[in-house]
Order: sequence, then structure tokens, then C-alpha cells
Amino acid sequence: MSTRWEWLVGTRYLRSAHRRGFVSFVAAISVIGLMLGVATLIVVLSVMNGFERELRSRILSVTSHATLMGLEGTLPDWQAARERALATSGVTHAVPYIEAQAMIAHGSRVLGTAIRGVDPALEREATGLAAHLRDARIEDLEPGRWRVVLGAALAAELGVRKGDTVVLIAPEGSATPEGVMPRMRRLTVAGTFESGMYEFDRGLVLLNLRDAARLYRMGEEVSGLRLALTDPLQAPQMVRDLALSLGGGFYVSDWTRNHANFFQSIELTKGLMFVILLTIVGVAAFNIVATLVMIVKEKQGDIALLRTLGASPASILATFAVQGVLIGLVGTGLGAALGITLARNVESIVRSIEGVFGVQFLDAKVYFMSDLPAQVQWLDVTQVCAVAFLLCALATIYPAWRASRTQPAEALRHD
Repeated sequence: MSTRWEWLVGTRYLRSAHRRGFVSFVAAISVIGLMLGVATLIVVLSVMNGFERELRSRILSVTSHATLMGLEGTLPDWQAARERALATSGVTHAVPYIEAQAMIAHGSRVLGTAIRGVDPALEREATGLAAHLRDARIEDLEPGRWRVVLGAALAAELGVRKGDTVVLIAPEGSATPEGVMPRMRRLTVAGTFESGMYEFDRGLVLLNLRDAARLYRMGEEVSGLRLALTDPLQAPQMVRDLALSLGGGFYVSDWTRNHANFFQSIELTKGLMFVILLTIVGVAAFNIVATLVMIVKEKQGDIALLRTLGASPASILATFAVQGVLIGLVGTGLGAALGITLARNVESIVRSIEGVFGVQFLDAKVYFMSDLPAQVQWLDVTQVCAVAFLLCALATIYPAWRASRTQPAEALRHD
């Protein structure tokens, strides 16, 4: 029964209409502030989670999970290494490749790029890059035909289309009577690919593996092996174990190392945004303190009467703690509902704003993607709600304690 009357009195004070409802107005502002703070935190964290998920999926769709390369830049006996890799548990594909730098020229435009020599049949099996070709097939890269597939952004900057010719300039030179001259080769554009990652769409050219070997005079050697794994998260450990099983003497890398700066920056930004936006919840908590202090000041006479009727200091403290807890529950619950709703529809909301105002929030050249994905993770929602409610609970301690310290005689003296 004691808990029941403390709850009834606490909620009644929160709905107080005295002083023209000013206390109720301040309590409503506290709820709204807490709701907006919680919703903002959930939306921001969801956007960061979605950005990380989208970045990871796009990277894994166009690049290998791990690479095994020779220390001298070439892998001579790559067939034996490939057979050993395919026999390793967790390795689904092992594809030879040639990686080199070059310049692509078309008319007066000359751009630097990376040349990747690939085996068309194996490339379709090993990675998802072959699925991103827009107006060509990976099988069009036939040996001896000297065809290339350009990234969409690179083709746009060069101003070339399917069927046009470009000139590839290799950095290695050839000795001639006139001196050392760079090796050049005229190539036909077989098509373009668009991976959704500007890094690849702007700086990658696909060439047949045999043609690349002839161009860079590598004979039967390749730069290394690109590995596809059943569990990409195990790539760092698996590629090291594979290199050791082959006797060592290899340079190994994986997707987590090649793109570590992306994910580290996302995690750092996510942590900083959580701390910074938590100040909004802190402001709402201070509003709760102010609300309860005003209620305590207004209800001094009521508190004295309750004490006179036998209410203990602990009961008075619980009466006013109920109000702060109620504000915290309502504000946190509404904020969580609003945040989850906004996070799940943030992409359509952003597109609508971009269409109305004619602006673009994300530039693919900077953020590697042009849309704004979001992923609601219940762990983040739980953490945000728990921290917000904890701050609200802490905010009730001082006003409730002050109310419990009220002396009946002192309070009634002025009534």
C-alpha cells in the first residue's frame, strides 16, 4: 500500500496545474529533450553501423579476402602454392593475378591507374567483380585480343566508351637506339564496371592475365594469389598460416589490413559521436533536476503534512524519485521508438531532402558511396536507453533527498 500511495502522490505532483501549469510544462520539456537526445543517438549510431556494413560488403565484393605474394614482387611457382591453398580448409578459391602500375591515355587525357591481370574463368568464380560489369562480360578479355575493362569513373574521366581505343604506358622502359623508352600498347575498351567503390571505379583496369604477363615481361610468373575464404573475418590468421605451411618467404596481406583506416575511423567517429551527443541527454537530465526542485519547493506544505501524518523520509524520497523515474521511462521509450523509426527510413528521408533542396549529402569521391545506409543494432539501442535512464535516475537523487530532509515544523511555520 505504501508503494501505491507514493506512486499516486508522485504522479499527481508531476501533473500539477499550479502556477498555471508551469511545472507540468517544464516536465513536458524534459520528456521532449530526453526523447530527442535518445532518438538522435540511435539514428547516428545506426547510420554509422550501416555505413560500416555497406563499406565492408562493397569491399569484399570487389577485392580478395587475402593475398599471397612473393617477396620480390613475383610468385614463380604459383601453381604449387595454389594447389596447397585450395587444399586448405576454409579457402574456397585461389586465383593468380598480376598487379602493376600504368598510365592510360586517350587523346590529350592521361591518367594513372592500376592494371590487374586476371584469368577470366577464375575471376568469375573467385570474386564478385565480374558481376559488376555493365556492358561487357569478363570472358571478353580473351588472350591476345588486348582488350581491357575500365572502371566507370576512369572511363568517364578519359571520355571513352565500349569499342574505343586507349594507350597503356607501362613504367618499365625498353632499350632502343634512341634511348630507354616506356613500353606502350594500344588496347580496345571491352566495357566498364561499376563496383560502387570509387577507389576501384576510378583506379582499376582489368586485363587478361597472359596479356599482362607479356606486357610486363613476367613470363610464367604472377604477382601473387588472391584468396577467397568461407569466413572473411578469419583472413588475417588464415593467410599467415598458409604462408607458414608453404615454408615462408611470402608477403601476405588481407582486406582488414588494406582498408584498416576506413574501419578504424568509423569506430573512432562512432565513439566520439556517442560521447558528444550524450550531452543532449545530459541537458535533459538537468531539466529533470530543475523540474523536481521546483516541485519540491512548491510542495513544501504538502510534504510537511505527509510527514506529520507519519510518512517516513524514505517514503518522501520515493515519492519524488517516482517522478524522475517516470520522466526517464517516458522520454527514453518515446526516444527509442522515434529513433528506430527514423533510422529505418533515413535513406528515403535523405533522398527526399536531396530532391527538394537539390543537394547531395554524400559524395562518392569522398565517402566511397552516394547513399546513406542505416542498420539498427539492438545492442546500441539497449546501451543508449540504459545510459539515458541511468542519467535520469541519478538526476532524481538530489531533489528527492532534499524533499526527504524537509522539517514539518519549519515548513508549516510560514503557512
